[in-house]
Amino acid sequence: METKKLTGNIRKNIQIGATVEIVQKHHQKTGELTKGIVKRILTNSTNHPHGIKVQLETGEVGRVKNVLL
Repeated sequence: METKKLTGNIRKNIQIGATVEIVQKHHQKTGELTKGIVKRILTNSTNHPHGIKVQLETGEVGRVKNVLL
């Protein structure tokens, strides 16, 4: 069964407590994704071309590539 995904470029797709895949700053070249649960949304604008920046419950910060449903 395939997991449904929403894009991470639109802020309204992301809620605190949502499971997301982010790319951290030091993984931008490789595109390595980190999966986690959103603790804080750090980007204030309604959208961002590279993804909305969030902090995960683990403390990791990155831009959301996928919101897992």
